[in-house]
Amino acid sequence: MRFLVDECTGPAVARWLREQDHDVFSVFEQARGMDDDAVIDKSFAENRILITNDKDFGEKIYRERRPPPGRRPSSSGR
Repeated sequence: MRFLVDECTGPAVARWLREQDHDVFSVFEQARGMDDDAVIDKSFAENRILITNDKDFGEKIYRERRPPPGRRPSSSGR
């Protein structure tokens, strides 16, 4: 699976996921200071499941009517 681990979650989660042979992008390790919109855009563009402790992401996605990161709408609309 493909994951994007947000900066506030830290590197331990990213390391553990890598040890389980997952493809992981860690904001903490690879792009510190990345803003929330860029994190959401990257996770969606690269079809990564977003792991974060930041409660603002859910509100931001809902308020802006964005598709959830790591999930693409199916062609049937379901």
